[in-house]
Amino acid sequence: MLFEPYDIIVVGAGHAGCEAAAAAANMGSKVLLVTMDLRLMASMSCNPAMGGIAKGQIVREIDAMGGYSGIVSDRTMIQFRMLNKSKGPAMWSPRCQSDKMMFSADWRSLLEQTPNLDFWQDTVVGLLFKGDRVCGVKTMMGGEIESKAVILTNGTFLNGLIHIGEQHFAGGRMGEVAVHGITEQLREIGFEAKRLKTGTPVRIDGRTIDFSRLIEQKGDDEVVGFSYTEPFRIQKQRSCWIAHTSLKVHETLRKGFKYSPMFNGRIQGVGPRYCPSIEDKIERFAGKDSHQLFVEPEGWTTEEYYLNGFSSSLPDYIQYEALRQIEGFENAKIFRPGYAIEYDYFPPDQLHHSLETRLVHGLYFAGQINGTTGYEEAACQGLMAGINASLALNDKEPLVLSRSEAYIGVLIDDLITKGVDEPYRMFTSRAEYRILLRQDNADARLSELSYKLGLAKEDRYQKYVEKLEKVEAIKAFLDETPVYPDDVNGLLERKGSSRIDQKMKLSYLLLRPQLNLFELVEHLPPLRERYDLNDRFERECLEEAEIQIKYDSYIQKENELADKLNRLENVKLPKDFDFHSLQSLSFESREKLNKYHPETLGQASRISGISPADINVLAIFLGR
Repeated sequence: MLFEPYDIIVVGAGHAGCEAAAAAANMGSKVLLVTMDLRLMASMSCNPAMGGIAKGQIVREIDAMGGYSGIVSDRTMIQFRMLNKSKGPAMWSPRCQSDKMMFSADWRSLLEQTPNLDFWQDTVVGLLFKGDRVCGVKTMMGGEIESKAVILTNGTFLNGLIHIGEQHFAGGRMGEVAVHGITEQLREIGFEAKRLKTGTPVRIDGRTIDFSRLIEQKGDDEVVGFSYTEPFRIQKQRSCWIAHTSLKVHETLRKGFKYSPMFNGRIQGVGPRYCPSIEDKIERFAGKDSHQLFVEPEGWTTEEYYLNGFSSSLPDYIQYEALRQIEGFENAKIFRPGYAIEYDYFPPDQLHHSLETRLVHGLYFAGQINGTTGYEEAACQGLMAGINASLALNDKEPLVLSRSEAYIGVLIDDLITKGVDEPYRMFTSRAEYRILLRQDNADARLSELSYKLGLAKEDRYQKYVEKLEKVEAIKAFLDETPVYPDDVNGLLERKGSSRIDQKMKLSYLLLRPQLNLFELVEHLPPLRERYDLNDRFERECLEEAEIQIKYDSYIQKENELADKLNRLENVKLPKDFDFHSLQSLSFESREKLNKYHPETLGQASRISGISPADINVLAIFLGR
C-alpha cells in the first residue's frame, strides 16, 4: 500500500494550506500535504508583499500562535515599512516586500523540517465519505488516501477560469490547471457554492523602466519585522516606486472596455471592492484624472516588477499600449499581461466557528474557498483549521478566538455570522476593540494560549515571558523615577510642550503627546545608562511600555466593554434547536437562526437582521 492512513490531509499548499499543515503537525497529528506543484508552496500569486493595514496585525498574531508566516516574511523581506505611524498605535501596521522565490523556498524548507508532515505532489479531484464523515481524498493519479480529517485550501483553483479580453481558458493561476470535481461532489451532498473574481496586473521588465521619472519610496530606517522570536533583520533594502496614470492612459484603457469580460457580462463572479481593477476604477471614479500606482520589485535578483493598482482583464495589447503611456514606462516591456480569474467558493455560513463544515464532520475549509482575499487572511484561517482539526481528533473542544482577542477572531466571526457576497478583506475598522488588538501586543494576547496548546514552543514562550517582565520593570521604573525642571525644560521647549516648574514622575511626563520615550532615553543620562536603544528587544519593550502608559485609560475602557459583551459569548445556545418554536422571535430571526445555528448568544447578536429585542427574547428563554 502506497499510503498508510493519515490523521489529517491538507489539500493545497498555498498560505492557508502551509499554515494548516504546520499547525496540525506541530500539535502531533500525522499530516499529509497534497499539492499540484511542490515548487510553489505559499506562492505569492499576486503582489510580492506581506502585511499592511490590519493584515500586518494578523501576521503578528499568526507568529504569536506558533505559525510560520512571520518568520518566513522576516527571512525573505527586501523592504520593510510600518504603515500609519502618524496615527495612534492601534492603527500601526507592519508591511514588507518579499523576495517571492525565496518566500516559497523558505516555506518549503521549514515544512520539510517539521516532524509528522509528509508531502505528495498530485491533484485532489474528490473526497471520500463514510456517512456524514469525511474519510480521505481521491487524486488525479487514481490514488485513494485515507484520513480522519481533511482541510480544503483550494484557493482560486476550483473551476478556475482565466480572462484576458475576449480570451478565456481554464486555470487556477496563469500556467497552472484548474481543479474540477470537488465543487460538483460537494454540491451533490447539499453544499452551496458560488463564484467570485479576482485579478492581477502586468509584470514588467525593470530594465525597461525609467526610474528617474518615478517617485522613490524607501523602506523604514528601523526594520521591526513580524516575528517575535527570530532576531534576523535585513541590513539593506530595495526601494519601491510611485507612478501615476493620466487621462491619456484612461482613454486608451477605455478603448478596450467593449472587450472587457467585466463589462460585457462574461465574468459572473463579484470582484474585490477594495482592490478593483484599473478599468473598474476608471468607470467608478470617472471624475479622477489620475490614479496612483506602486512599482514593486519581486525579489533581490530578478528584474521583474509588479505594478500595484493596475490589475486588469482587458486585452493584452490594450494593457501594453496604456502601460507605455504612463510616465517612466514609455519603453516598457512586459513578462506577462494582467488577467482576471473566476473561481468557486463556498459561502462560509456553512461552517462552524472552528472552520469545520456543518454538513460533514471532519471536513474543514480555509482561505479563498471561504470567500476571503489576501495571503494573511488565508494563512490565519489555515492555522485555525489545522489547530481545530487536531483538537477534534483528540476529543477536545475547538479553539475559537473572540473578537476582543485577535483580528483572527474578528475575521472568522465575520465570515460565519455575516457571510460573504464579495471577497472579504480585513481592515482595522472591522474590529470593535482595535485598541486592544495592536500589532505590538499580539504576543501578550496569544502566546500563552498557543503554548498551552503545544503549538508555540518553549523558546517562543520564554521570549514572551521575558518581554512581559521587561515591560513591567520599565513601567515600574518610570512610575518611581522623578525628573526635575532643569533636566527636561530644554527638551520640552524644543518639542513645543510647556515647561515644568517642579519635579514630576517620568510616567506622568510621558503622557504628553509631544514626547516619546525614545527621546527621553536619549536626553536623560539615567535613562540612557539604563536602556540601550540599539538593542532591538529593548526598543520593543520600551515602545510597549510607552503605549501602555499613554493609552492606559483607553485600554481599560475597552477592556471593560469587551468583558461586558463577552458575557454573551459564554451563553451557549442549544444545539440543533428549532428556533421556529419560539413564536416571540421575529420571522426573519427565526429563519436566520435556523440557517446559521449560532453556538452562543454573542454570535446570534452579530447576525444581520437579528434585532436586540430578539436577543432579549433568547436571553429570557435561556433564563438570563
